[in-house]
Amino acid sequence: MSWIDKVRNSLPFVAKRETPDNLWTKCPNCEEMLFTKEYEDNLSVCPRCEHHGRIGADARLAQLFDPGFTELPAPKVKEDPLKFRDSKKYVDRIKAARAANPHPDALTNAFGTVEGHRAVIGVQEFAFMGGSMGMAVGSAFVAGAERAVAEHCAYVIVTAAGGARMQEGILSLMQMPRTTVAISRLKAAGLPYIVILTDPTTGGVTASYAMLGDIHIAEPGALIGFAGQRVIQDTIREKLPEGFQRAEYLHAHGMVDMVVDRHQLKSTLGDLLGYLEQAAAA
Repeated sequence: MSWIDKVRNSLPFVAKRETPDNLWTKCPNCEEMLFTKEYEDNLSVCPRCEHHGRIGADARLAQLFDPGFTELPAPKVKEDPLKFRDSKKYVDRIKAARAANPHPDALTNAFGTVEGHRAVIGVQEFAFMGGSMGMAVGSAFVAGAERAVAEHCAYVIVTAAGGARMQEGILSLMQMPRTTVAISRLKAAGLPYIVILTDPTTGGVTASYAMLGDIHIAEPGALIGFAGQRVIQDTIREKLPEGFQRAEYLHAHGMVDMVVDRHQLKSTLGDLLGYLEQAAAA
């Protein structure tokens, strides 16, 4: 036995220290390694480049509402109405998505106050099958709008979606006019409908309730559009402008009313709700 082995064997055994897998988070924009706690404490905004990361429904609701809000029950809908199957059964995809997420589908509603102003807020969860719009999302949107009418308060929707859910075919596309009718009921009741566009908001969601708000707010750098940039570029055979379909570009061209940093989002929403409440009472 060598002297190195003798020395090593004579040392007291020290167990290998376990390091949590989620201690660090890599910014998808600047690729800096960030302490996960520091990143989350900063509302999932990179402190170096100010990239706004994607967050879940629970985090979003907690950031926007005052303490004490109530989550609304998710409407029951028929699952897998077309008995769809591609490489996997649709029901299996739903089960996998539910196992990885805290909510039964991609849109969650809650009722509470924002800076003291009553509101119903619906949040899309991009982690749930890309936030795709199917019958469950359409039913949840309608339920949120109806609750806002019943409470006589604003309905705020936070969008994050890849579009319609292909596994439900035409039934998913039918949610576009269905949600449009729900918005018309809000307007008929004289209630505000505010849209907060987050990254990404695309497809049939953009073509329906995401662009029908009284006020459109976007987070910095959010991708907002209908078709993908490559599809558009190949169709028109022209190079698209720098920053095309990003929040700042849409704001400059009148598609979005304001681009608001996540740290100011709650206070901005509270100011808007207060102003709209006064305007409705006048």
